[in-house]
Amino acid sequence: MDFLGEQGNDLTVPPLRTLRHDSPSALYNALPEVAAFTKHRPMVEEDSFSYFERLRGSTTPEDAITFTAFAAEAKFSIHWALQAARSILPDPAAEEVHLLTAITQWLDAPGNQTRWRTLQLALFAHQRTPFVYLGLAVGWSGGMMAPNDPCRPPLWRSPCAVNAALLTTLARGGAEQRSVHMARILDASSPLFRMI
Repeated sequence: MDFLGEQGNDLTVPPLRTLRHDSPSALYNALPEVAAFTKHRPMVEEDSFSYFERLRGSTTPEDAITFTAFAAEAKFSIHWALQAARSILPDPAAEEVHLLTAITQWLDAPGNQTRWRTLQLALFAHQRTPFVYLGLAVGWSGGMMAPNDPCRPPLWRSPCAVNAALLTTLARGGAEQRSVHMARILDASSPLFRMI
């Protein structure tokens, strides 16, 4: 059944916005909490990809992970972090399987019910693993904290959890593989800066 009628083939899909702000300076102004987690600061005229590359090549490339976690829209940030964590830690613990399923369901169909269920699983987890941090990131990605709670989490909370997930993933991946894993995470994030 054609719901679009005759014009259905002529419609274009607007581009997806992957970044929260047009520049890193705008991000640092809107979410000043990011400055607490990064050593470097953006120059006024610097675009997001140039700043990302500068951080990546710095003595603290972890800043590039942090910047990406804060710069990307929540769904893109969580998807990137989940893929990176799964590539480095391919065998999640048995107790994390339900949480990973909930995260994936939220990524496939974001909604309050899946977000609340994911948050509940993450909040009651026995350990703070990378996947638990990603569950928290989903839960804090926007909207009310619970069906009967009008309180909304601060905007910095979800990216902070994504950052914690990836830095914990790096730590669990072992010191001998740290540079390889760092490159894998950063390589996976660079397309986020090329989409508009």
